[in-house]
Amino acid sequence: MNLPENFVKRTSNLLGNEFQYLKKALEEAAPTSIRVNNKIDYHPSTERVPWCDSGYYLNERPLFTADPLFHAGVYYVQEASSMFLYQAVRQHFPHAQTVLDLCAAPGGKSTLLTQALPESSLLVSNEIVRSRAYILAENLIKWGNANIVVTNNEPKDFALLSGYFDALVVDAPCSGEGMFRKDSGAIQEWSEYNVTLCAARQREIVSSVWDSLKTEGILVYSTCTFNREENEENARWICEELGADLLTLDLNGNQAITTTDFGYRFYPHKTKGEGFFLTVLRKNSGGHSVHKNKRDDKKNIKPVTKSNVSTFSLIESDRWIIYPEDNLLKAYDKNRLNDFLFLNKQLKCMHSGLLLGEQKGTSFIPSPSIALSKKLDKYSVETAEVDYRTAISFLKKESILLPESSKGYILISYKGQALGWVKNLGNRTNNLYPQEWRIRMKL
Repeated sequence: MNLPENFVKRTSNLLGNEFQYLKKALEEAAPTSIRVNNKIDYHPSTERVPWCDSGYYLNERPLFTADPLFHAGVYYVQEASSMFLYQAVRQHFPHAQTVLDLCAAPGGKSTLLTQALPESSLLVSNEIVRSRAYILAENLIKWGNANIVVTNNEPKDFALLSGYFDALVVDAPCSGEGMFRKDSGAIQEWSEYNVTLCAARQREIVSSVWDSLKTEGILVYSTCTFNREENEENARWICEELGADLLTLDLNGNQAITTTDFGYRFYPHKTKGEGFFLTVLRKNSGGHSVHKNKRDDKKNIKPVTKSNVSTFSLIESDRWIIYPEDNLLKAYDKNRLNDFLFLNKQLKCMHSGLLLGEQKGTSFIPSPSIALSKKLDKYSVETAEVDYRTAISFLKKESILLPESSKGYILISYKGQALGWVKNLGNRTNNLYPQEWRIRMKL
């Protein structure tokens, strides 16, 4: 690996004699790790990630595209070091009710948050780049949790939500030094100027969103880089300039994780994962009024009767209110309805709650979102369990035959896990899998 000369010099100054071990680790293959969804009792017989209960290392990297369970959201392919966020949630905001993941695409930390937080929590998952926001929404839909909002906003847009969030997660865009062995492009793009530029941009991002965090709220700030400018020095700046206190984490015996003056570092020559930095801060000043629930927007709701969506039922049916948006029907948690309505007005929402489907005249077309949701009552729909080849054909959006199924909407299932819908017409089916999600690879 041909590392930039100035990177070698700077990182050698940071690590001393340890740099030779880091350099050697960067020349080795990166480990593959996944995090398992609680959709299913699925536990690989491989080594666990020590700092995340649902994380596992794989002995080799399979072709994930060829696994229908991957598309069903049974697991997420996530870099092991970044799963350390689980410890921050568990130790410092396990009961947070409103959380923002600001730089969320493609969705690793957001899917982790939805599983680590209480079911009653509401997660706003944001991505500024619209094309990446679509991928973020896809991954969260496949993960299957209901209390989510996917947005496509700039950080400054959240300043209007003064004191709204109990916790912020900012996995800031960075110079990517920790990803050198996985991304050769990061090596080519690296420069000292880019490090300085990234550090300044990170401070701007945190400053822009800071007002939306309530006093005593928690900020988790992380990067996938090694230098102090983007890591410890930015954490110190947040504490001194914005007003925050540094919090510590119990490493539970994981001595390979490096504790620094302002956070925690993961080095590939010490931990089984990529380069990563994380710090946890508590806001200590700048209290603001809370916008949420200021007005009761439920007064304007015109609920849709159950007969309109008789294709299926939801688990805990009394918990949901069905809400029309143009020709779409959504289900929202009644206890968080004002939050959903407020956020839909304030932000550029690309997905929120449970998208049930589309109403076309007297016909109702169920959505992939509800097919993959943990809240679908699968006993309320007819399901067709298919073999591997049929599952792959379905995921390619090809027509499949279901001669033994009834006519109408059928939920396609592989190894007990929902993949999506078809409309069975008897001699053929209409495949309702989203065009943008389909497998394009030849398998």
